[in-house]
Amino acid sequence: PSVKTVVERSLVFLQRWVQGFTNRNVGFVNHETICYPCGNYILFVDIETKKKTVLQCKGGRVGAFAVNGASGVVAFSDQKLNPIIYIYTFPGLVNWRELKGQAQLDYTLLAFSYMGPYLASYSSVPEFALSIWNWQENVLLCSKSQLGMTATSLSFNPLSWHQLCMSSESSITIWNIERSDEEHHLKPKPVQLPAEDGSQTFNQNPFFSHPDTQDAYYGPVLPNSAIAGLIGDEAELFRPKDDIQPSVHPTVHCWSATSDLYVGCEEGCILVINSETLETSLLHQKFPTGKKHVAVGTKTGHVHFIDATKVKTPRVVHRVLLTHFSVLCLNYDEGGQYLIAGAAEGHIFILDARPSKLFEVLGYLGNICRSVHSFVLSVFVEVMALLCPADIRRARLEIFCLPSTVSLPAFLSFNPIDNDECVDERGLLKEKVIQKQQYELDYPLSSAVRQKDGTIYGYCSHAPFICKYNLASKVFVFSEERIQSNQSGRGFLFLSPNNQWLASVAEDGVLFIRDTVNLETFARAHCHSYQGGGIRSLAFSKDGQSMLTSGVEDGALVCLKWKYKCYFYSILFYYPHLFSSFSNIFIICQAIKEETEKFADKKKELKKGIKSLRKTIQEMMHENEQVPEIEKLDQQEFNLDAEEQERLQLESEQEVARVRKEIEMENLANCYLRDVLKQQCWDSMSVKGRAVKSFHTAYEVKNYPMKERGKEELETLEKVLQLKKIECIRKEIIEFQLPTVSSKEEGEKVEEDVVADETTPIALIGSLSAQYGGDTAVLYPQMDLHTREQKINQIILLQDIIYRVKTAFNKEFDIVARQKEQEIARVKERNLRIQEILTQLDLQEEVWEPTLTDDEIPERVLTVQDSEVIFPFFPFLVQDNARQRALNDMMDGVLEVKKEDILKMEIPPPPFISKPDTLWNEEEKKIFKEYEKKVKELNEEREKHRKILETELKKLQTAIQETTQSFDDTVCKLFEKKVKSEMVICQEELKINSLLYSLLLDEELSTREAGLHYFLEKKRKEKLSTAEAVQIARRQVDAYRETYDNLVAEDKILERGFRKEFSDVPMHLIDQLFKLYKRRPRAQKMKMHLDTANPYGDRPGSAKAYKDALAHLMRAMNELDNPENMPEGLDLPVWERFCSARRIKVESEQLVKRKALTLAEMQAFLQRRIEDDEKIKKDIDNIFSEVNLLQEQKMRFQLDLTVQFLLKQGQVELESSELIPDYTDAILINKSVIEELNCTIRAQGEKKIASMVECKDFSKGIFQLEWEHKKMKMQMEDLNQKARDIQTLRVSKDRQLFLNVLNYDSRVNHQVSVLEQTLGVMDKLHKEKVKKCQKIIKDLQKRISLKEQANYKLSRELQEMLVSVSERRHIFEAAASEKIAKEHYQDIVQRRQLVDLAKGQAQEIAILQAEVARLRMKTFPALYQVEY
Repeated sequence: PSVKTVVERSLVFLQRWVQGFTNRNVGFVNHETICYPCGNYILFVDIETKKKTVLQCKGGRVGAFAVNGASGVVAFSDQKLNPIIYIYTFPGLVNWRELKGQAQLDYTLLAFSYMGPYLASYSSVPEFALSIWNWQENVLLCSKSQLGMTATSLSFNPLSWHQLCMSSESSITIWNIERSDEEHHLKPKPVQLPAEDGSQTFNQNPFFSHPDTQDAYYGPVLPNSAIAGLIGDEAELFRPKDDIQPSVHPTVHCWSATSDLYVGCEEGCILVINSETLETSLLHQKFPTGKKHVAVGTKTGHVHFIDATKVKTPRVVHRVLLTHFSVLCLNYDEGGQYLIAGAAEGHIFILDARPSKLFEVLGYLGNICRSVHSFVLSVFVEVMALLCPADIRRARLEIFCLPSTVSLPAFLSFNPIDNDECVDERGLLKEKVIQKQQYELDYPLSSAVRQKDGTIYGYCSHAPFICKYNLASKVFVFSEERIQSNQSGRGFLFLSPNNQWLASVAEDGVLFIRDTVNLETFARAHCHSYQGGGIRSLAFSKDGQSMLTSGVEDGALVCLKWKYKCYFYSILFYYPHLFSSFSNIFIICQAIKEETEKFADKKKELKKGIKSLRKTIQEMMHENEQVPEIEKLDQQEFNLDAEEQERLQLESEQEVARVRKEIEMENLANCYLRDVLKQQCWDSMSVKGRAVKSFHTAYEVKNYPMKERGKEELETLEKVLQLKKIECIRKEIIEFQLPTVSSKEEGEKVEEDVVADETTPIALIGSLSAQYGGDTAVLYPQMDLHTREQKINQIILLQDIIYRVKTAFNKEFDIVARQKEQEIARVKERNLRIQEILTQLDLQEEVWEPTLTDDEIPERVLTVQDSEVIFPFFPFLVQDNARQRALNDMMDGVLEVKKEDILKMEIPPPPFISKPDTLWNEEEKKIFKEYEKKVKELNEEREKHRKILETELKKLQTAIQETTQSFDDTVCKLFEKKVKSEMVICQEELKINSLLYSLLLDEELSTREAGLHYFLEKKRKEKLSTAEAVQIARRQVDAYRETYDNLVAEDKILERGFRKEFSDVPMHLIDQLFKLYKRRPRAQKMKMHLDTANPYGDRPGSAKAYKDALAHLMRAMNELDNPENMPEGLDLPVWERFCSARRIKVESEQLVKRKALTLAEMQAFLQRRIEDDEKIKKDIDNIFSEVNLLQEQKMRFQLDLTVQFLLKQGQVELESSELIPDYTDAILINKSVIEELNCTIRAQGEKKIASMVECKDFSKGIFQLEWEHKKMKMQMEDLNQKARDIQTLRVSKDRQLFLNVLNYDSRVNHQVSVLEQTLGVMDKLHKEKVKKCQKIIKDLQKRISLKEQANYKLSRELQEMLVSVSERRHIFEAAASEKIAKEHYQDIVQRRQLVDLAKGQAQEIAILQAEVARLRMKTFPALYQVEY
């Protein structure tokens, strides 16, 4: 071919058509055309004519894409190195601009502003830069890097091109574009997003400390960055992982007409963000239930909320106590806003289901609740509760409403404390809030469910049957339809998610599935047994394919699936309108059943053929075994499928090899783990861990397992000890070189040193390690630990003390352990002798054998004992020892006969012992006597030896008991020593922990100080940049103000020079021209007003708006320049010159206005820079104050040491009711101060007591004088009374005799003797009367005994008569029984006569008993009266 043909072929190659679509944005390039990227092309589609236009990207695939419909341009970037942003016009598709930035790989986002020639671009790795372009002039205005941020969307504020929103998957940033004349700056404002559950997060600055969180005991509370050891930029934003709460994830955003930002999130919530204040509010939120949280009710009245995010490891996140009764039912509403709980006491509780509100209880309703169901309507969540009051035999339905998601915050704002309009003081919801409605039903129901159309199905357990209701406005509702349920016991109803299936379960354990249209049963399953209580609950899966049932008492959980045509039920579930009822299901099931029955015979024939073939092969194999070896077939010949058998065998061998390899690898791993554990926990220990147990008590003492100290550790310890010695020597030298003090001061100092030396072991050392093997003399005083090196050396010395204490205890432990081994050896030796004695005494007693356990001999765990190996016993392994067998047969296994063996021997009786004694001769009698003598001697010897053995046995047992008990006492003392050693070690470890904490806190303080200095230096650099920016902005404002002032001055010069310029015009015309000179067209203001009504039009201040306004103004000036407006008498040339001057004036005014707006914008920019500078200055001041506070805290921490004291209980004089007293206000003082104070108090007390004794003695003398005075007054009164009695005494005959008779006493004695004689005579007479009465009583007792005997005889006769009467009655009845059939009437008469006879005899007996009683009463005539 020619060259021309090749050229033509290379040039003529066009796209015929391009089809496709993308998931990226689609934009309107004008009112009729949309465009979108598709591969390497951009497609333009006319939505009216469907015409397509294609624009090809020169650089390959189209990258970022944006459309500006107002200007009719499209911007896109290519995907190559150093990409370019192309701007094409439409419909011409002319490449207007090519923007070349600093992006190296790709542009990810592009966005046009709604006003002005501005384009925003965002480049990804590695720049992460946001850039603002003037695409009309191809100028990069500003750029800002956002490292690490992967932006997903970018958009300008339609009302202001100064605001730009950029969002990523986890953040939203609003960028403000600040302009100062021709300079532009980007300022980011990040938005604080709410948490995933919708709650707002308000976090304090983690870098600065907060004075309200201080701890006086543990030192200053530092930020987390200082605790983490961070100093650089990471310290400013560092937060612990536990404090970071996941926020929502933005997916899409848009601007509103009020400059608010609406954000849609992945969690289903919508946010509203104020672009000025950055305040975030939740407009809509969706809470999926059943996905992450599960609510479980308990019998104790608690509701546990379980986080089921990880299904295999659920965890309880919260618990709420609703009541003290069991929780019967729980129900989430469909939106996941509420959790409705029913309790056994009858209350219905409403809970906030949001985890962010900690599942707060909103209120409750007081009813008798059986079940609860909820439905989401357009505005409310409708809740239906089934109630069964105890006083009536009918059910009641209560339906109440709760606010839905839209009005949820208004409803959730109330609680039982703050809002009295919704709940009362007890938390009971008021009816006016929930709009409760009640319906009375005609039957008592145990369960009820409701469809979305309002149809209600109820289960009545009394009949049982299922009722169907339609609620109306009336209160009492009757059932429209009722069918038998064919179930027994209490039942429950459940609706499928599509409301097409009605499931009923009961205590019989059978599940029925019915059609909700006609209530026909189309499926049933026996899931649980009635003996286990039947079915407790049922749940449908979301697609209706599966059902889950749980039993009441059997503990079973059963999952059911449809057996036939699962896809058909899926279609029915999602498209229920395709089927009128479930009758079609019966048709399908019937067809399947018929098909099964049709081919049943064929299946039986196939099974029968297989069985016969198997039987034939087995017979052939049996016959093959009977033939000779040469005719016998191989076993493989009978295999019908040898290849399958080989395959299975190969698979089994491979599986065995795999399992063997796994076991070998597992054993190898276990061996390696064993070696590692043994190396780290056993071989590396210089002192192995072991224990010592007592013999008779539960004491167990363990030693301290210890590792051998390494060479570096010993060198460090030696270095510290040498350093401590050097410090002590230096201290002695310094004390020796100090000038001597006066003798008095020296005496006082000596006394103070003596007191200090006495108190140092108790008060300042802080432990008792010196008493248990530790050397506390090498330690630093606790009051002198100020430097970091001293604290580290003190820790090393304390660790050495702990090592010494453990070593000292281990030595004592080893002694006790060896002692136990010796004691066990002694006990074993004694047990051998005890076993011999028990064998000789034929006693079956268990001998106590002490042994060492594995804890006492840990080495035994690492070796396998023979007793641990289980193997069968083989008798042929035992060798037959003929010599030993012969020795056992002849001499019982011994060659030497001992005394003990002789005692076991029995003396054989003489052979004639079996004959009677009378047949013995003299010699036999003599032999028998000798035999008896030997037997007696042998028995005596046996008894003597038995007593000796028993005594020895008791001595041995007593010795074992005493020695083991003594060892137990030793173990008890060792246990007490171990407790004391543990106490000492804990004291030293407490010191170490305190020192380590102080070192850690010192390090944190140093880190904090370094971080503050770094932050301060950073802020200083920012301060320099902000100060420089303020100076630059101020210079620019001053320069621009000077230009503006010049323009204003020139504008004023134009106005002043008007009359001079038109001085040739008459005066009356000059005034008219000046008024016209000042006149401006009104159309401009109207145009500006109309423009501002469009929220997406050009705003005032933009370049395009200024040009459009100026052009419109000039067009309006043309109307004013019309000669028709010329004043009369004015020449046309003058008018044209006037119009030209007026236009110059208008242009000057517009220029001044534009410069004024620009100056105001520059001043605002300067003010913002000044504010930024002031903010940086304030931050620097805060950092300075923080540094000063930190230095103060650090100084206080270094001086305020933590000192450990070991004090007795009486030496801590703090009044505290808590377990650990509060030592905040406590002080430590010297014991001498207390003793001096006590001496002073004691002396003052003795003085007070002496004065009190003196006062008491003086008061006692006063009281004694007062008592003597009262005594004298009483004696005086007594004497006066005696004198008055003597004067008023009357003289009687007795007194006269006493006064007149000389021997008055003898007269009285004579009268007394006469009275005594009279009393003696009367006593004699009384005794005689008593004897007579006693005789009469004896006679009466004899008569009583005779009467009792007579009565006894009568009672015996009465019993005999009753017996005879009964015998005669029996005889009579026996004789009469033969004639019962004939003489029934005579029997009745005879029975009547017998009854009368018995009554008569009973009356006679009663008379006789009365007579007996009367006769008995006659025997006591002196005591009783006879009653008639």
